[in-house]
Amino acid sequence: MAKAVGIDVSKAVLDVAFEDEPTTVRFANEPQGWSRLIERIHPDEASQVVLEASGGYEQGVLAALAQAGLPVCHINARQARDFARASGALAKTDAIDARVLAQMGATLTLRRYTAPTPAQQELRALVARRAALVDMRAAERNRLHQASASIRASVEALLDTLTEQIRCLEARIGRLLQHEIGLAERAARLEQVRGISQTNAASLLAHVPELGQLDRKSIAKLVGVAPLNRDSGTQRGKRTSWGGRAQARKALYMATRVAVQHEPALKERYQRLLEQGKPKKVATVACMRSLLTRLNAMLRDATDWQPELAATG
Repeated sequence: MAKAVGIDVSKAVLDVAFEDEPTTVRFANEPQGWSRLIERIHPDEASQVVLEASGGYEQGVLAALAQAGLPVCHINARQARDFARASGALAKTDAIDARVLAQMGATLTLRRYTAPTPAQQELRALVARRAALVDMRAAERNRLHQASASIRASVEALLDTLTEQIRCLEARIGRLLQHEIGLAERAARLEQVRGISQTNAASLLAHVPELGQLDRKSIAKLVGVAPLNRDSGTQRGKRTSWGGRAQARKALYMATRVAVQHEPALKERYQRLLEQGKPKKVATVACMRSLLTRLNAMLRDATDWQPELAATG
């Protein structure tokens, strides 16, 4: 019978728990350690191999496990914490975390990880680097307002450097989106929407490679714009959206804010929700969900943007 495996990832080591073994095993978090781990896990003997997001330190072993054909599942840290609390595992060590992940894999059916293509990996790296530089530029601009005369020139020089680096990254992103067949067609479809720039399209494709591959409810939950019930007994709480992928949600938010001004169907829906007394945030999230649903359908069915259907979903 196949057994679940849980892997707690840190910068230097992997603590691995096997469902049917009382102790954990430690491997180095580097290529030789990944090879030793893969030798220990036979594809026919593993039901699910579960890792949680660990600040990027899991990417190498994640790719190695997927390439070896193992049923690997990449979950977010909140899922693991919630499962640990529900299981009564209140203490926290690397070994305990690994055992919780193994128990999670034995109990739940998790979504299997799909390794990104080389082009998707490059796009994700470029998009992440651009976002980091944009944040740095914003911080320097804030400093410039209060900078004394003695350091103003230094701040301005750094701002010029950051702006030039951002331009270079945007040019590389543009070339990648234009010349990679697997990305070019998808990006071109997204950019048909008034509100989705090349930067928005790149962010969505980088952070939601599943776009066009999931149903409408799953994609909304993945991004974090699905309304979740908060009901208990006779009490009916407000439905809220939370969780999901923050960077993808940020790109979708920026696109939606422009789209509700220029796409008639989305603009009408947004105004109608406001007239019904909905807060602006609620109306915006509803339009984000509608837009995401249409984008998902466009990429799934290889169809063009249809403005009249924009507010459905």
